[in-house]
Amino acid sequence: QVQLVESGGGLVQAGGSLRLSCAASGSVFRINAMGWYRQAPGKQRELVATITNGGSTNYADSVKGRFTISRDNAKNTVYLQMNSLKPEDTAVYYCSADRQRLRYWGQGTQVTVSS
Repeated sequence: QVQLVESGGGLVQAGGSLRLSCAASGSVFRINAMGWYRQAPGKQRELVATITNGGSTNYADSVKGRFTISRDNAKNTVYLQMNSLKPEDTAVYYCSADRQRLRYWGQGTQVTVSS
């Protein structure tokens, strides 16, 4: 089992920045990809960004150039630096971790961007 705890969400004005963190604990050995997804009210959960344990990254087109995902394998922590935030970025952001063909999820952290 892998436990994921997110932090760093909050309320920010459009154009502002936030940094999300997600710390993994439990059976962290052999965690492969970690990532961030988001779900806005009335919408399906969508990919924001992922990063493998080797550092390869993937981003949704809507966040390219504004968001940066990074990872500290020694701390079993993944980060999401979000710059130039827009109201449409408002959502609950979920951290994920893939291990042995299972995907684990955090409890989510709310990000609200006001116009």
